[in-house]
Amino acid sequence: MIAAGRVKVNGKVVKELGTKITPGKDKIEVDGKGVRTSARLVYILLNKPKDAVTTSSDEKGRRSVMDVVKVRERVYPVGRLDRNTTGTLLLTNDGELANRLMHPRHLVIKVYKATLDRALKEREFARLKKGVLIDNSVTVPDDVYVLPDSNGLEVGIAVHEGKHHLIKRIFESFEIRVLQLDRYSYAGLTHRGLQRGQWRNLTKNEVAGLRKLVELSEG
Repeated sequence: MIAAGRVKVNGKVVKELGTKITPGKDKIEVDGKGVRTSARLVYILLNKPKDAVTTSSDEKGRRSVMDVVKVRERVYPVGRLDRNTTGTLLLTNDGELANRLMHPRHLVIKVYKATLDRALKEREFARLKKGVLIDNSVTVPDDVYVLPDSNGLEVGIAVHEGKHHLIKRIFESFEIRVLQLDRYSYAGLTHRGLQRGQWRNLTKNEVAGLRKLVELSEG
């Protein structure tokens, strides 16, 4: 549309791709019709339900988390959860914050509850605490513990790495299958109080905490 001369900024046709505008100040028109811009940043915490992909669209037509979270602003998931993994997922239109949260150097902690098809043996648990080999490097959990009253079948595990299918692969190294995986916490934020598929806006203090965690000014 820009190359075709259909876009105007402040009454003038622009043909340069990547032209910068100031949201809320500059007037944008497409085919003579005004386009409303907004500088409002949105921060959402979703308790992701099962059978939802964490992409903005899916070529197979499967349900996306974007079908669950209905907001006027266009938001994007911060990182990914597997389709059948449930739990804490952040969505935002704050690209700088999202990129920093996903960057390995900030060591953002994610805590999962894994339901296993058999209990970890004591020696396996001890080995897991020391680290297991994943993708030619040793992955050491930031914390790992057996949940009480679970007969050893539910394990809490905290990691900061973002390798694909990491938790499932950790337990696969012991020939244990993860039957169910729930991300309880991301960067210290939990889905406590939210049913599956429910979401809420983050508070100002929570946003400030995230920005501090990744060394961003409060802005």
